[in-house]
Amino acid sequence: MSSQHGDHLDRHSEAPEHAEAKLSRRDFLQRTGLAAGGSALAGLLPLSMMRRARAAPIESSPRPEVKTELKRSVCTHCSVGCGIIAEVQNGVWTGQEPDFHSPINLGSHCSKGASARHHGTGDRRLKYPLKLEGGTWKRLSWDAALTEIGDRLLAIRKESGPDALFFCGSSKASNEGSYLQRKFAAFWGSNNVDHQARICHSTTVAGVANTWGYGAMTNSYNDMHNTKAMLFVGSNAAEAHPVAMQHILRAKENGARMIVVDPRFTRTAAHSDQYIRLRPGTDVAFIWGLLWHIFANGWEDKEYIERLTFGMEDIRKEVANWPPEMVRDVTGVPREEMVRAAKTMARNRPGTIVWCMGGTQHHNGNNNTRAYCILQLALGNIGVSGGGANIFRGHDNVQGATDVGPNSHTLPGYYGLSEGAWRHWARVWEVDFEWLRSRFDTSSRYDSGNGSPAYTMNIPGIPVSRWIDGVLEDRANLSQQDNIRAVFFQGHACNSQTRGPEMKKALEQLELVVISDPYPTHMAVMSDRSDGVYLLPTCTQYETYGSVTASNRSLQWREQVIEPLFESLPDHVIVYKMAQKLGFAEEMFKNIKVENEEPLIEDVLREINRGAWTIGYTGQSPERLKQQMAYRHTFDTTTLRAQGGPCHAEYFGLPWPCWGTPELKHPGTPILYDWSKPVSEGGLCFRARFGVERNGESLLADGVYPKASQIEDGHPEFTFRLLRELGWAEELTSKELVSIAKVAGVPRDKAYLSLKEIPAEDLDRMDRINWKTDLSGGVQRVAIAHGAAPFGNAKARCVVWEFPDPVPLHREPLYTPRYDLVAAYPTYADRKSFWRLPTLYRSIQATDYSKKYPLVFISGRLVEYEGGGAETRSNPWLAELQQEMFVEINPKDANDIGARHWQYVWLEGPEGGRIKVRAMVTQRVGPGVVWTPFHFGGWFQGKDLKDKYPEGCAPYVRGESCNTATTYGYDAVTQMQETKATLCRIEPIRG
Repeated sequence: MSSQHGDHLDRHSEAPEHAEAKLSRRDFLQRTGLAAGGSALAGLLPLSMMRRARAAPIESSPRPEVKTELKRSVCTHCSVGCGIIAEVQNGVWTGQEPDFHSPINLGSHCSKGASARHHGTGDRRLKYPLKLEGGTWKRLSWDAALTEIGDRLLAIRKESGPDALFFCGSSKASNEGSYLQRKFAAFWGSNNVDHQARICHSTTVAGVANTWGYGAMTNSYNDMHNTKAMLFVGSNAAEAHPVAMQHILRAKENGARMIVVDPRFTRTAAHSDQYIRLRPGTDVAFIWGLLWHIFANGWEDKEYIERLTFGMEDIRKEVANWPPEMVRDVTGVPREEMVRAAKTMARNRPGTIVWCMGGTQHHNGNNNTRAYCILQLALGNIGVSGGGANIFRGHDNVQGATDVGPNSHTLPGYYGLSEGAWRHWARVWEVDFEWLRSRFDTSSRYDSGNGSPAYTMNIPGIPVSRWIDGVLEDRANLSQQDNIRAVFFQGHACNSQTRGPEMKKALEQLELVVISDPYPTHMAVMSDRSDGVYLLPTCTQYETYGSVTASNRSLQWREQVIEPLFESLPDHVIVYKMAQKLGFAEEMFKNIKVENEEPLIEDVLREINRGAWTIGYTGQSPERLKQQMAYRHTFDTTTLRAQGGPCHAEYFGLPWPCWGTPELKHPGTPILYDWSKPVSEGGLCFRARFGVERNGESLLADGVYPKASQIEDGHPEFTFRLLRELGWAEELTSKELVSIAKVAGVPRDKAYLSLKEIPAEDLDRMDRINWKTDLSGGVQRVAIAHGAAPFGNAKARCVVWEFPDPVPLHREPLYTPRYDLVAAYPTYADRKSFWRLPTLYRSIQATDYSKKYPLVFISGRLVEYEGGGAETRSNPWLAELQQEMFVEINPKDANDIGARHWQYVWLEGPEGGRIKVRAMVTQRVGPGVVWTPFHFGGWFQGKDLKDKYPEGCAPYVRGESCNTATTYGYDAVTQMQETKATLCRIEPIRG
């Protein structure tokens, strides 16, 4: 361990039993149970020495019978999807091992995964519901807590409408739990609901989905074994996705070249063949610089571009503006480094690109993600094994929660918020559409954002990145009836969000704050409130069960390891109880079995299967997922395809789209847009999502189609009408016809048994039903039977005409250290009404802050902690490894301000927030750039908030949230926060 951490717990950390004690490492290990030699220490032993201990029987005192069970779960931290085998004895979780049969982690764990057992048994957990009253935490029953919360919410709703509540769901809930969170908001009557994906990969989803159809990782960690070149941009996999590194290093062993582009020399960069230090916020300029050399040398895949992309000529025009001297001036990367990287990517194909939050968390983040995609399209790297856009997501279920869970701009399955989308889900839920609409505010005073009236049901809600503005903004500037007056956070860490001082102010202005979490989060203690805060003890995912979707779109089924501890409840039970109190549980759960106030998770997944046709969450039934978990050892560890056994030819986790109903037995889609195999076997093409022509040019693929397709060219998405025109509609079963007719609004007394019986007027209605709204799955089934992709066959587009920048442009960060570049690369104009709120751009960039705040401030992950850190910093195994919050600063900058290594310093941002942290003097960061981790909380602007936590619940390690000092800035499409390119100044603390 680095010397700067010391061999004892600092006074600002807390040992499990003696908060202020000075402990040696050995003492710490003994007192936290690590010295017992669990799986973390077992990893230090050679395999030949690892034996299961067998105690000799004691004849005089016979041992009681111990019932031992092995339970399979999935790690609840990052998105790799590592399997965990838990040993449970008489209901107590006594041991664990990494799952050696999992094709994902192959018997490996990182530090967080290895300490998972403590997350399920942690003594710093919330143990019962608490209420802050008169500055004191008071215990109360679940019934009392839900009654008080519900009564207050109903009163606020009556006075200000349903939009006065902001509900935040979780990327750490299961698919079923996160789906119920979004459904809860719909039945409450508001789109003011969101989750962590807004602030980690919303720019990815928007950028990628608007390029080729789906906003997700195209390949898989395992498929990287087949790559010849890897380009990492703003991704530190070695710390953020440690087990993924085994797949990355296998690629290197197979001969792949590795390029890491990052402002900081990371642990991932240490493995690279080429490390490129990039000025934060210049990703577009860097990618266009690579393409300048690729185009200049004719290294692009010309046939691929011609047949499978739209708008590359517009990209060429913009790339021409980025010759090597311009790229060096803006990005800091010299010509020779650019040539070397471009040559590596061009000469080593297939190649993959990996990006994470270093690329997404910018006010033009959607431009970054689209530029990454365009680079891969120019090289012909999409739709091939070893290629792809391998977008490593953050939390364990951030992919699934994005797919089917709480998003403020869409219903489950990315259906959007149009009337047609709401009618589709009303049919799935079997509720009356008019009743559902009546739950929302319907006054025509709401602004859609383009000057036309709209209803709240059909306009995006306030996203989690902006909830504080929903509280603080002048009511006259909001596109809803009133300000946010209450918040309900279920599984979200507020310290992962920017503008800490304003968040504190917003919390103090709210009338009600509800925090549903296994541990008290930073939100529980950061404000000076003395009343109106409720803490609801919520289970970890180890105390419940359900499905979870890894970054590669694969679903896995978690078993319940242990019963809920203390008085904690699973999140889906809490959602049900709240729906009961608020009066809509009967409608919300009408097709979901509820026993002892717990909704049946299998029924929730089946409801997802009935509705999420757009992305193919329809084939992964509970039964199929459970079977895969039982036979996970049969899956190849590179292709992820089962070889023999009951799952033969299926792909691990049935990665979406898994087309049709479960009965269709689609194997899942391991690589998106891979036309080398039939759609029925996991093949695909680019999605026809953007129409069939643009300015007289075809948007459909030119002579490229999935193997075995009977349509040997591009084609639009499938509808009932297209099936009829092709002569394929006769293959629909009578049951499918009845379902399609019902969706089309044909009177129920007309139950047609064949196509020939249907009169013309009913056919006209049915013609409008497409592959996304056909609840029978018949349209998908017939299309796939003929080898065609249900969503059509189109070109990927390089120009997104609906976005502020149709061609991705470099724009200087709002808080830029290069103010001389603002005139050439300015930000956007301020927007009056965007996501219901004013959004500032030019008015912030109008001031040059770089003289007073000369250092670029960025943040990132540590391998020991995760997310907001309340859970992992409450784990003594992990707390011992990383005891204090710190800032990395280059020796030159440290010397300029007179700061010494591990000295306390003040880090202050341009908006007034400041944090007290240790200075880690290191050359990991270059001159002019500083870096902090973002997992800390429990301090606020120099003050340790330990005394504000409920007794016994303060994390062992507390520290400043870096986001207390971060600044304003939001993506022009998604409202992603800009954390990876702001400014600060640092001053040493003397004495």
